[in-house]
Amino acid sequence: MSDILEQIVDRVLILDFGSQVTQLIARRVRESGVYCEIWPFTADAERIRTYAPQGIILSGGPSSVALAGSPRAPDVVFSMDIPVLGICYGQQTMCVQLGGSVEGNDHQEFGRAHVDVVENCRITDGLWEKGAREQVWMSHGDRVTALPPGFRAVAVSEGAPFAMIADDDRRFYGVQFHPEVIHTPHGTQLLRNFTHAVCGCSGGWSMAAFRPAEIKRIREIVGEGRVICGLSGGVDSTVAAVLIHEAIGDQLTCIFVDHGLLRQSEAEQVLAMFRDRFNIKLVHRDASDLFLGALEGVSDPEVKRKTIGKLFIDVFEEEAAKIGGADFLAQGTLYPDVIESISFTGGPSVTIKSHHNVGGLPERMRMKLVEPLRELFKDEVRALGLELGLPKEMVGRHPFPGPGLAIRIPGAISKDRLEILRRADAIYLEEIRNAGLYDEIWQAFAVLLPVRTVGVMGDGRTYDFACALRAVTSTDGMTADVYPFDIKFIARVANRIVNEVRGINRVAYDITSKPPGTIEWE
Repeated sequence: MSDILEQIVDRVLILDFGSQVTQLIARRVRESGVYCEIWPFTADAERIRTYAPQGIILSGGPSSVALAGSPRAPDVVFSMDIPVLGICYGQQTMCVQLGGSVEGNDHQEFGRAHVDVVENCRITDGLWEKGAREQVWMSHGDRVTALPPGFRAVAVSEGAPFAMIADDDRRFYGVQFHPEVIHTPHGTQLLRNFTHAVCGCSGGWSMAAFRPAEIKRIREIVGEGRVICGLSGGVDSTVAAVLIHEAIGDQLTCIFVDHGLLRQSEAEQVLAMFRDRFNIKLVHRDASDLFLGALEGVSDPEVKRKTIGKLFIDVFEEEAAKIGGADFLAQGTLYPDVIESISFTGGPSVTIKSHHNVGGLPERMRMKLVEPLRELFKDEVRALGLELGLPKEMVGRHPFPGPGLAIRIPGAISKDRLEILRRADAIYLEEIRNAGLYDEIWQAFAVLLPVRTVGVMGDGRTYDFACALRAVTSTDGMTADVYPFDIKFIARVANRIVNEVRGINRVAYDITSKPPGTIEWE
């Protein structure tokens, strides 16, 4: 059980069956002011009882309930006398486990669909009326064909005769569609009805409540010990550092390793914020020559990441030794990092690409970890940053990868290429801000391609680099869509870059979604 639970009365448990959007369920629940955690469906009964949730949500998943050995919810879920909501696969396994049946469906439903509301229930109260037709988002092949005793149909669709079901006496509910995605217009309110009206949660979870509780917890953990924090200048490490400093003051020392791969003027902004605005003890190590030397001739993206990660640990350790070490290491670990470290089966997740962090340091330096953000999603971290008095422009910054510009220059890296990319990236972001679009975009950046193209400038021939621009919308970075800029905007940015940045003579716009691509190029 999380330490933070000592301060929280309302809480819901989400059991994960492997859906790609399980995190969205948690984010919707958190947004309604209710604390929740995601555990794999393999969680044991005693752990679930100890957590003492006011309700349980069973997620969707890729398996077929009809197959032998497919996942099942722990039996304790249905014997705790608390509300249960099954979503998609969660509904199906609930029905099978309680005496209903599920079969394969010739009429599969994927994408937008409509359900006809045939009855009312507490989850639909104030949202859906009997006789109405409502839009939802479906993604299923199997369907419930017979209800367990005590259940009744609330809504039906063309491919699902039991698209929503209810057992009001036991407070068990199931939906074949996905209320957590934005394509189900009333989905957020349906989930809120479950957590508030059915489970009786009050909605008191907020960053205003989290802040004093976490400060108290940090003080109890650290005591008189000393803490060092690896500072990148990003939102996560910045918020973590400011929160810890508020808790223990000068017992915290931040170490800012400048690897020379930051955006334009970024190092100066970090130093000004921590030294001038918050008066936090800060060690600044300019190790740009060291990093660039180690990366010379390296073109493989995974080798780049691992080289940067290892060298960061070495430099960080050197600087920590100079100040006499510490008892604790602070990290800006977020809840998605915790979730993704364990798959829904309880084993390690598949690695798409390695992440740059200070992994390995606690054991190597014999320190304990302090991770004040490990229960939070990104949007909650931003809200906490504002609560702590961080400037809005800093809190709202687009995500920036730990390896920095190294993974935005496919192929070999050099000082000249880094400088070219910095200037192009700065122009792009400046134009986005000038157009008032920055906050509408999840992440935007320029990429310097390892491609030279022929161009004409004035009366002369050029043979310079091509630059790609990337901008996506997303809710959590797990999936992303291209931002639909007006072509006139792209043309204006391209014109500025080729005219103001020596070394680039061609600009392209990346329109690939995630999946199949990733947000970053490497």
